[in-house]
Amino acid sequence: MQNITVLVADDEVEIADLIALHLEKENYRVIKAFDGQEAIRIIQSQPIDLAILDIMMPKLDGYDVTRQVREQFDMPIIFLSAKASDFDKITGLVIGADDYMTKPFNPMELVARVNAQLRRAKRMNQSLAAEHNVLEAGGLIIDSDQRRVTLYGEEIELTPKEFNILHLLASHPKKVFSVENIFEHVWGEAYFEGGNTVMVHIRALRKKLGEDKNKNKLIKTVWGVGYSFNG
Repeated sequence: MQNITVLVADDEVEIADLIALHLEKENYRVIKAFDGQEAIRIIQSQPIDLAILDIMMPKLDGYDVTRQVREQFDMPIIFLSAKASDFDKITGLVIGADDYMTKPFNPMELVARVNAQLRRAKRMNQSLAAEHNVLEAGGLIIDSDQRRVTLYGEEIELTPKEFNILHLLASHPKKVFSVENIFEHVWGEAYFEGGNTVMVHIRALRKKLGEDKNKNKLIKTVWGVGYSFNG
């Protein structure tokens, strides 16, 4: 794991040092940041394989850091925060985090979650690299090699999760995927109250595809069952 770099962004120095200590025991390279702007600067200046972010940081909070990161990068993000409500957890996952832990926390559990997220990211990258295909339907082109989507020649900017949902559905036209199916395929983990997360992502995806203006919807809702690709 010597070549894997983890960013730890937390304004509490003692917590950042504790996390770094445990990750370094696993032979991860750790870079620490103590505010959101510093975290962004580090991510944009060097390869980061996974980021652990506090939410309540000075200059830029963890939510804003995640939004900016997801515009360019697809590394796993784990929120580690004292904000423990279900609303906070759902918000974090919807804007792009892959996991969410609350403080106080068990450092060994955090290390286990880091290991799990990195394994999932590796499997997903291997799967995408093996596909080498382009899907086309009704003016929509999905290039899985470049992770690029165009609709009638116009590029559509999607988040990594939105792209993965669209690619999953479009790869199996007319097949109905339940919310549980989508969550397990795209998030790479067992379904656990992720229905709202999936629905929010699909709503955003539909908006970007202009489906609120188009009666011929590409993503069809099958009431009581799930979603299918209608291309």
